[in-house]
Amino acid sequence: MVVRVGLSVTDSLLVPDPLARRRLLASAADAGLDHITVGDHISFHGGTGFDGMVSATSVLAAHDTLSVVIGVYLLGLRHPMLAARQISTIAQLAPGRLVLGAGVGGEDRSEISNSGVDPRTRGRRLDETLEVLRALMSGDEVTHTGEFFTLDRARILPAPQPAVPIVIGGRGDAAIRRTAKYGDGWLAIFSTPRRFGETRTAILEAAARENRTLSTFGVNVWCGLDDDAATADRLVGEQMQALYRLPRDKFRHLAPAGTPEQVAEWLRTFVDAGADTITLIPAAASMEASVEHAAAVRKLLVES
Repeated sequence: MVVRVGLSVTDSLLVPDPLARRRLLASAADAGLDHITVGDHISFHGGTGFDGMVSATSVLAAHDTLSVVIGVYLLGLRHPMLAARQISTIAQLAPGRLVLGAGVGGEDRSEISNSGVDPRTRGRRLDETLEVLRALMSGDEVTHTGEFFTLDRARILPAPQPAVPIVIGGRGDAAIRRTAKYGDGWLAIFSTPRRFGETRTAILEAAARENRTLSTFGVNVWCGLDDDAATADRLVGEQMQALYRLPRDKFRHLAPAGTPEQVAEWLRTFVDAGADTITLIPAAASMEASVEHAAAVRKLLVES
């Protein structure tokens, strides 16, 4: 199995310095990393956020070969016509280099309600959005009457060529069903390797019942990276505390920290469980150190 290893760099991209952005992306590509992953939030924990489609476009426009995973886009908070148009336009700029991760959100319920969506319906809304989006991305005319959307002979052209893969984020039975029915693959976060393997097996079995074949299984992993393991542990604890407002011990079993060798050893259990795509969400001394250490992790995983 070929393992692809990428880097999440959203915050470092969002600077008004095109040269710095190009330099960062060039260093990631030159180091051998396979893709860049960007996040998406509208208004997370009091107002922070970044638009996944815009961030992805900034990468694709600034580098000629790197692919981008939006992991994950809060698709259930957007209208499928809007999302389909954005995807079509990005695919014209960079055909074959975008992967759309789709998620339901939920860590901050006010983000959902302030976006005009009832948090109690977000799962059903995402399902319908995925159904409509897939139809629109085919380039065919779409007429649809559902719980949340009504379309009358709607069409989005040009259809992306090649098609943009959709990977579904989430955990539990809903994610299994949703991935099997609508996804080209699954993207995990905050998962143990054991749970990853069990969920992957359940998704493959559910997809077989739908007569569908999935192509990819990935995982996003927060990790501390430093030549000193104690420093790595402190760095990832500080970053996750700032973002999620939870202490390090709550995430210790989900977010490895240490030298590249130690982190690669931890991640190898995901590869053994069937992960073919791994994105590191790094906490390191600098962005340059993140790239260097992530490349070392990739080399250890790919060559093992």
